[in-house]
Amino acid sequence: MAGRDILHKMKEKVCLSSTTSSASSAETGKGKSKISKHVTHGYHLVKGKSHHDMEDYVFAEFKNVDDNELGLFAIFDGHLSHEVPDYLRSHLFENILNEPDFWRKTEDAIRRAYRVTDKTILDKAVDLGKGGSTAVTAILINCKKLVVANVGDSRAVICKNGVAKQLSVDHEPSKEKELVENRGGFVSRMPGDVPRVDGQLAVARAFGDKNLKEHLSSEPDVYMEMIDDDTEFIILASDGVWKVMSNQEAVDCIKNVKDAKAAAKRLTEEALAKKSSDDISCIVVSFF
Repeated sequence: MAGRDILHKMKEKVCLSSTTSSASSAETGKGKSKISKHVTHGYHLVKGKSHHDMEDYVFAEFKNVDDNELGLFAIFDGHLSHEVPDYLRSHLFENILNEPDFWRKTEDAIRRAYRVTDKTILDKAVDLGKGGSTAVTAILINCKKLVVANVGDSRAVICKNGVAKQLSVDHEPSKEKELVENRGGFVSRMPGDVPRVDGQLAVARAFGDKNLKEHLSSEPDVYMEMIDDDTEFIILASDGVWKVMSNQEAVDCIKNVKDAKAAAKRLTEEALAKKSSDDISCIVVSFF
């Protein structure tokens, strides 16, 4: 079965359409591996206090592909756009699986797919608008190998023996100032007190953002981690979580919650309790 056909059956839009500023509305779901009864996933999203539509999108599903099971998990956090994260939710994994070298050179295939997808988004700016999105994707291969990629500040964290380990890179403008300047841009804390590319965007890598693209990168950091007996769970979340919680705090918050969906909900509730005002989305993949 072609990657396009596979993904057509897997698309699972969980963006909220409510325009209210309340964070009371929520979307939640769960799933499980067919090859290991101990591996499950759950997700939970809540809208932030902004007056725009929900801009966080989630993709989460286990699927058999070429006699292998893939767990496909992603958080897409849009800015000035819900069209771009929606497009990513519908097409990024499709593009990754369609790469001819996906099975032999998985990390290279992911990088190429990120580049191809970003080019398409830019080419479709008339339809998709000039906004953009961060992304963190995780591909779990046969419940044994995890490949994480990201652009922006949505984050992946793994817990082994109760200890948090970050598997993604926060692409903050202050950390990538030299790269931005080499592209002809600048990093400024004006307006406000958060470093921004050209004084506008608080991440140095993202999909889309056509007006800033010559100063931004869509090249992902890619990291591979083997799943072993010490692995307890994985967290993927947007910055609505990470603005108010450290990696270890997030792990400690849910380490005793065995149900993956309940763990994802617990983490979003803790972020809200800590006064996070942003859209919040979270996926937990549990190995209990």
